[in-house]
Amino acid sequence: MQRLIRGRWLVACAGFCLVAGIGQGYAQDHTEYEPADIEYGRSVYMEQCAACHGEDGAAVAGVDLRSGQLRRAALDRELIQVIRDGIPGTGMLAIELDTAEMTGIVAYLRNMTYEIDVAMLGDAARGRAIFEGAGDCLSCHRLQGQGFRTGPDLTRIGSVRTLSALRRSLLDPTGTMRPIDRPVELVTADGARITGRRLNEDTYTVQILDDDARLRSFDKADLREFRVLEQSPMPAYGDRFDAAALADLLAYLVSLKG
Repeated sequence: MQRLIRGRWLVACAGFCLVAGIGQGYAQDHTEYEPADIEYGRSVYMEQCAACHGEDGAAVAGVDLRSGQLRRAALDRELIQVIRDGIPGTGMLAIELDTAEMTGIVAYLRNMTYEIDVAMLGDAARGRAIFEGAGDCLSCHRLQGQGFRTGPDLTRIGSVRTLSALRRSLLDPTGTMRPIDRPVELVTADGARITGRRLNEDTYTVQILDDDARLRSFDKADLREFRVLEQSPMPAYGDRFDAAALADLLAYLVSLKG
């Protein structure tokens, strides 16, 4: 209760400063926040935002909440305005939050990477050996210009995924797969069955990268079948590696910053 009251007081004061044009509190760029506010903001984010933006803030194409590079919200007051008013002409709708909720969600959005603690991970060098060897990750993913493109590029994965999100992806790839990453299967007019990664789709055509890493384009009218698959082609690594190996692999993935 004390934290909630403090959060309400902070936002009330900040809101007054904004209206008065003083430029304090939220007007600062990346104001310091208390861990309690960040934790509360996480729960607000999961309830209000995760359905569209994903638990790690990267489910919307072209929007990476964890990057720290928010084009429309460099300042906290701008972030508050985006949350409160939405962005006309986009899928970002206005969200009605009370003062404590707004305090928390801004704190969390400014500190989405606070949970990552490299000391809790394994050895990144051993993780790299697993990534390039037994994990066979480059057979689907691309990293710094190497590997295949049938899976998402992992060059900056440590900058755009939290530790917990990476761990969930390794343990449950199907359950955590983003809609944009779901593989597709189609059957051509001559009966050929093709699977691959969807790169672009409109009303009449679809472009995919097939399992042989070939870029192909199809007119939908010429296809016998076209469907998006629910099952991820990525194996569940909890069934393949022990806890120590998974910790090593996570340490390597977190280190990939581009």
